Amino acid sequence: MAEVREFTLPDLGEGLTEAVIVQWLVEVGDVVAVDQPVVEVETAKAMVEVPCPYGGVVTARFGEEGAEVPVGAPLVTVAVGAVPDDLAGEEGGTPCAWGSPQSSAVESGGGVDSAVAGPGGSTTAPAPAPPEAGEPQDSGSGNVLVGYGTSSSSARRRRIRPGAPEGPAHRPPAPASLAAAAGPAPTEANGTRTVAVISPLVRRIAREHGLDLRDVRGTGREGLILRTDVESEVRARAAREPVAVAAAGPVPGEERIPLKGLRGAAAEKFRRSRHEIPDATCWVDADATELLAARRAMNVPGAPKVSLLALLARICTAALARYPELNATVDTAAQEIVRLPAVHLGFAAQTDRGLVVPVVRDAQDRTVEQLSAEIARLTDAARAGKLSPAELSHGTFTLNNYGVFGVDGSTPILNHPEAAMLGVGRIAAKPWVHEGELAVRQVVQLSFTFDHRVCDGGTAGGFLRYVADCVERPALLLRGR
Repeated sequence: MAEVREFTLPDLGEGLTEAVIVQWLVEVGDVVAVDQPVVEVETAKAMVEVPCPYGGVVTARFGEEGAEVPVGAPLVTVAVGAVPDDLAGEEGGTPCAWGSPQSSAVESGGGVDSAVAGPGGSTTAPAPAPPEAGEPQDSGSGNVLVGYGTSSSSARRRRIRPGAPEGPAHRPPAPASLAAAAGPAPTEANGTRTVAVISPLVRRIAREHGLDLRDVRGTGREGLILRTDVESEVRARAAREPVAVAAAGPVPGEERIPLKGLRGAAAEKFRRSRHEIPDATCWVDADATELLAARRAMNVPGAPKVSLLALLARICTAALARYPELNATVDTAAQEIVRLPAVHLGFAAQTDRGLVVPVVRDAQDRTVEQLSAEIARLTDAARAGKLSPAELSHGTFTLNNYGVFGVDGSTPILNHPEAAMLGVGRIAAKPWVHEGELAVRQVVQLSFTFDHRVCDGGTAGGFLRYVADCVERPALLLRGR
């Protein structure tokens, strides 16, 4: 008796959670060998042919060409068993004239007498022929991608000849587990509620880590729990668990500082940033001699004081006007990049209570003198511990001047959920080729960290190069946007 087995879209690796069906390589009624490709799919990385680990007769296909299929969803069902003798020695056979791609009536000899009777008089396909001499005896290989796993079986494509008029009585009943394949994702009972989970691999990973699937929020279609959801929850749980302390107790003389209050909030933000954001950093050295000269020229007696940080802030707003895709955030729930209309510029400020990031609202509309005044006001409030929550939140871009600590460079952690941060090192006298001559110039290292989801390296490099050009030639700011 034929055994109907379900083959689902396997885990394709690299965090991929779905694929698009490009082309079916088999039809209902075809005989497939172990590891024969049955469908070509396209992922975010490449197009691949997916081999079926079972040999037998294809009894059903799931999904039309162009449809998106999540990992763990059924692709085909295969009747694994013995193929009738009259087909065992032929390759190809008479084409099948099905009225529906889901039908799979077969004949053995000359009728449907040898078909396996199903409920209500329906029939299922007889199983495929036993392997020929020298072929593997296993009915499944565990293969995931072409080129891996069992590959010695010949990939023959043969079709079972119809032996009776088409009709519902000659179509195989779908297994109960596949009855709702085209509808909502199957669920697994767990306690008092059900959780949407298809993949046995997902259940195994959760079981190995003692994870209750009821505590996991699925990000797949209709709340389907994917492998990435379980792995993210495992990592998050590991981060929340306290470090184990030796049974002998605390080490004499050690000091423990609670991660709470401002320090705890900053630590959580750093952790979340590194956990969620795929960041990258690029950097460049720039000649800041002209920038320092411009600042001295602006700070004449009686004029409003202009700080170096304010000049850098003005350069940032000009650069963001040219590269607005960097003034953005990522909505992970909706899987969308959100570009923001206003630049709310944060700047890192070290205080006795810890690191804070005050925010200058609508920085793009302020002159350099206004930026300098607002930065000074927020800095004083930060050191006095009098910043309001509104003055510490909803920034869209951060400027980090770590040069005040006497260091040249750094790879900053992004201020979650912002997508970019400019870092500025100390300005120091260094040998520099200026106008074709070696000279001593005031050189600064600029670093730029960005969320690689919102842009590619070309955009980030263009932003940083424009900032460096403005540092070297501040007159570029007079050109406007």
